[in-house]
Amino acid sequence: MPFAIALSGLNAASADLGVTANNVANVNTTGFKSSRAQFAEVFAVGTQSVSSSASGSGVRISAIAQQFTQGNIDFTDNALDLAIGGEGFFVISDNGARSYTRAGAFGVDNQGFVVNALGARLQAYPYAGNGLFNTGTPQDLQLEIGANPPAATTRAAFGINLPANAPAPANPVFDPTDPSSFNHTTSVTVYDSLGAAHTATVYFIKDAVPNTWNTQVEIDGTPVGGATPVVFNPDGTLNTPAGGLMPLGAYDPGTGATPITMDLDFATATQFGNNFGVNSLSQDGFTTGRLTGVSVDAEGVVFARFTNGQSTSLGKLALANFVNPQGLQQLGDTTWGESFQSGDALLGEAGTASFGNIQSGALESSNVDLTAQLVQMITAQRNFQANAQMISTADTITQTVINIR
Repeated sequence: MPFAIALSGLNAASADLGVTANNVANVNTTGFKSSRAQFAEVFAVGTQSVSSSASGSGVRISAIAQQFTQGNIDFTDNALDLAIGGEGFFVISDNGARSYTRAGAFGVDNQGFVVNALGARLQAYPYAGNGLFNTGTPQDLQLEIGANPPAATTRAAFGINLPANAPAPANPVFDPTDPSSFNHTTSVTVYDSLGAAHTATVYFIKDAVPNTWNTQVEIDGTPVGGATPVVFNPDGTLNTPAGGLMPLGAYDPGTGATPITMDLDFATATQFGNNFGVNSLSQDGFTTGRLTGVSVDAEGVVFARFTNGQSTSLGKLALANFVNPQGLQQLGDTTWGESFQSGDALLGEAGTASFGNIQSGALESSNVDLTAQLVQMITAQRNFQANAQMISTADTITQTVINIR
């Protein structure tokens, strides 16, 4: 009997060393979660009466439990290196076979799909427009590799201040080539439907009527519309046009693009002091853009950024969680699959419910505490030696009994 009991101890200590060795071997594996050997006493129920005392029959491995504690976050220079700060798993798909991982080292394949080193595709909720995402079923996340289409200018805003004491120009007949026929001018770059840039120049001409200015607009040197008044209140705030918007006539660039039709926005224009000033200029059009990079925010929204200053939402990363993560089936390559013990995957979004936030440009390192594992290795070694000594002692006793005459 002592032989069998000691042998179970040897097997248990050997298994413990195996678990510790695996932890130590993966100390630098991204997203790795350490395991812990759990032991249980073996007791031969039924061989002894309930009232009698009896020793056990040894030990066995009851479970090798995974420890899903948070690993350290190491920062990198790759925007597609992702780490989860908190609970949750990335959802990946290999030809439809879904698995889960904490290893967020992703890249892009030749089709623009975001994949891990084994080619499994990262899953995300598709963009539905207006800042919303279709959170029903996640899909393969694919980057836009084409050009970002242009958008024609529809509004140009002028945050200007016109001097309150400005006199009317010496030349009452407006001539853009004669500075004496206008008081001040400023310009802004606008875009047509093909993304071509054009220069819109606005001339400000003081009228003889108090608090009144006239505007003349040219695009690429071509007059657009006629003189349009801008009227201020006695306190210097804008009175006319109502709401600050001044519709501008259509301008045909002659390149096949749709004629530019836009509003001039003077909502923030003022008439204060003695100096002309341009506080801000903006317009809502842009030219064609090439993809320059990808970024991911803390909520898992993936943006493609372009040379024209625009960004496009490509999707929102899908995260998964489980009622019992320790019940997940280990699939290798730092991935897990759901099982009956883990329960069904609970899909959600970063920063909601029990899900953590996403850190872009970072990776979660292994949660193995190397010092603790080395101590555990020594403990398991001592256990193995003690059980081996128990077998040696039992052998000596048995030999003594055999030698009795």
